[in-house]
Amino acid sequence: MIFNRLRFAIFLIAAYTLVTWANAQNKPQNKPQDKPQARCPAAQEMKAEQLHGQWAVRFTKPPAGLPARATMRLQRHAEFSESLAGSVSRDLGAAAGSPAIAGHAAQAQLAGDLDEGLLLLDESSDGVSITGTWNGEMVAGSCGKVYQGSWKDTSRSAPPDAPDVPFTLTRLP
Repeated sequence: MIFNRLRFAIFLIAAYTLVTWANAQNKPQNKPQDKPQARCPAAQEMKAEQLHGQWAVRFTKPPAGLPARATMRLQRHAEFSESLAGSVSRDLGAAAGSPAIAGHAAQAQLAGDLDEGLLLLDESSDGVSITGTWNGEMVAGSCGKVYQGSWKDTSRSAPPDAPDVPFTLTRLP
C-alpha cells in the first residue's frame, strides 16, 4: 500500500512538471521570434565592401550642364582592398538643354574610402586629374542604403567659387 501511494505521488509530481513545462512553452515571451530583426549597423561600423554595387545618384539643384540624376557603381579597389573604386555615369545631354560642364565626361572614374562612416571619393573624367570630389554620410536608420553629402566640381574649368552640390546616393537592388 505504501508502495502504491509513493508511485502515485511520483506520478503526480511528473504530471505537474510536464504541465508546467508545456505551459511555459506557450507563453509569448518564451517563443522564438518568427523573423529576428537584423540590427542596422552604425555608420562607423560600415565597411567599404558593404557599399559595393549599383547606386542611384540624385543631385539637388545641380549647376547648368550637370544632370540631376546619375548612376554610380562601386567595387573593391584593385590595389587597396579596403578602399573603393568604380565609376559614375551621367547623361550629360539630359542636363536641361544646357551645354555639358567642360572638363567632365559622361563616365568618370572613382576612387576613395569609407572612413569612420564618411564616404570620401575622388572623381576623374580623364583618369589623371581630379575633376570632382564626393563627401557623404550614411543617412541614420538607412542601414547603409542611403548616403547624403556634397559633390564639388574641382576641374580646371570650375569657377573659383564653384558651389557644393548636394547629392543623395540610394542603393539599387
